[in-house]
Amino acid sequence: MFTNFFYLLKAKGLDVSTTEWLNFIEALDRGLCHASFSEFYYLGRMILVKTESDYDKYDIAFKEFFYNIKSEDEVPPEIMKWLDKGDMDSSQLNREMYEFKTAKDANEVKRMFKERVNEQDSEHNGGSYWIGTSGGSSFGHSGRNVGGIRVGGQGGLKSAFSVAGERRYRDFREDKVLSMRQFQVAFRRLRQFSTKLDVPKTELDLDGTIDSTCNNGGYLQLEFEKPRKNTVKLMLLFDCGGSMYPFSAMCNSLFQAVHKANHFKDVKTYYFHNCIYSHLYKTAECEYGDWIELEQVFRHTDKDYKVIIVGDAAMAPEELLDINGNYRGPNKGLSGIEWCRFFKTKYNKIIWMNPKKHTGLTYLAWMESEELLSKEFPMYQLSVEGLKEGITYLMSPKK
Repeated sequence: MFTNFFYLLKAKGLDVSTTEWLNFIEALDRGLCHASFSEFYYLGRMILVKTESDYDKYDIAFKEFFYNIKSEDEVPPEIMKWLDKGDMDSSQLNREMYEFKTAKDANEVKRMFKERVNEQDSEHNGGSYWIGTSGGSSFGHSGRNVGGIRVGGQGGLKSAFSVAGERRYRDFREDKVLSMRQFQVAFRRLRQFSTKLDVPKTELDLDGTIDSTCNNGGYLQLEFEKPRKNTVKLMLLFDCGGSMYPFSAMCNSLFQAVHKANHFKDVKTYYFHNCIYSHLYKTAECEYGDWIELEQVFRHTDKDYKVIIVGDAAMAPEELLDINGNYRGPNKGLSGIEWCRFFKTKYNKIIWMNPKKHTGLTYLAWMESEELLSKEFPMYQLSVEGLKEGITYLMSPKK
């Protein structure tokens, strides 16, 4: 049975060796998954997948091969089929469509969602109770409710508490063909922070060599300078999942441009979902428990780190302002906006890069959160020009 799973993994592009497969089979024989399907999933991923950029391929193969084995939180396939409809045009939404109480308790929303999943036996569109599309229900997609759970689709007001049935690892796959040249050029401006080492001149000064050679009648005269030391320390924080999926290619370009650069003394990358809270995630999956405490990040970095936050700031206002807004993990008694303010007291320079930064009238709920965050952090459009503007700010003297 499992031999076919091996060939499916290979077909999906995973480089699984025979040795790794035999190790996986041996681990199963020794009962290391403890008869738990969830632990079986993680055991296979741990042994068979070499890099987190291949997690998405593993998930695709796993879901295809074990399609008939459902986890307790999975949305039934018939409901997903009912929701397989086109998305409404969110540009047509306006304030009148959602002038009702938007604040919702996250635990209560989850409880109601599980009730709907167990009770629903038919398709619903335009309603306000069942899991459906376009209406005022808290569950489904393309609706006009703020603070529910989106299932399928691209969302209506982009303010869901959580997203069910999504692929979680496709943000930073390395098999995508990307153009990152312009991002790399923009980051080179940060080299101005590098300093000369107090050592002999051993590095070729190309400009000086050209000038001296010209002044010497064309006879080659080599000039040398002291080598530079990389002093730029950079921290990247990526918002992952949900409404950030349409911008995954752009985030890929930025991510790879930074990690392929050689002019940083140190680069640290962490992840979050929608807002910074008491913990940052270690991987783009943003999986519960796979995190590091913010205070621990502070202990391992200093105020000179240049911080670039990448996210669309698209969330329900209560997720940002309510101390219970973080439905994915602990809050430690602070709201998202309070954690953001605490975060910015640590570092001298922070910028927020937004792939869909808005201008003009703030009239939709998720724009309210963007407006609040733009008052806490200098916010720029996630584009080449926006990044250049942001780097100029990072290079400026601290005010």
